[in-house]
Amino acid sequence: MIADVPGARPVRESALSFAGKVWDVRSDVVDLGESGVVTRDYIHHTGAVAVMALNEAGEVFLVRQYRHAVRAETWEPPAGLLDVAAEPPVDAAARELYEEADLRAGRWDTLVDFMTSPGGSSEGIRIFLARDITVVPDAERHARHEEERDMEGRWVPLSDVLDSIWAGEVQSPTIVAGALALDAARRSGWELLRPADAPWRRPPSLLD
Repeated sequence: MIADVPGARPVRESALSFAGKVWDVRSDVVDLGESGVVTRDYIHHTGAVAVMALNEAGEVFLVRQYRHAVRAETWEPPAGLLDVAAEPPVDAAARELYEEADLRAGRWDTLVDFMTSPGGSSEGIRIFLARDITVVPDAERHARHEEERDMEGRWVPLSDVLDSIWAGEVQSPTIVAGALALDAARRSGWELLRPADAPWRRPPSLLD
């Protein structure tokens, strides 16, 4: 096995270039030792979670949501920011599953961790596998707003999701990483799964 090596290089200067609603942009002057001193601009992110909810029919629940940066409605698993201080990631995932999919789960496991763009963003994402799914009663459902208000939700066979990935028809990182990890975990007889509270080498968060 191989492993990433955590540890920051010395930062000589750090400036806030942009303070945003969801994340910031920072400019750091970093000392790389013999490689010299460089300036790096990056998105300072809160981190996020996503949920591959799997039912007994082998289908996963996906939502289609407008993403303005890529000018497209993308199919993705329910997901959200880790923007509540000290909230356990699995609790954030359960909240997003409830808010975006009107679903609850009786079993949670860690599926895969990844960094979306480590060359320019501190965003780390943990994708959970949610099983033993139940539907939230109408009277208890979350009222969705903005881009979430009109998003479509659908149960899709995992095999169809994989076919769509290989055909290049879906490209969101959470659906690609989540579906491939779920397929591998299922083929392993679920031996690849980790506990829902498994250690996570999260990148530095905006809330830290």
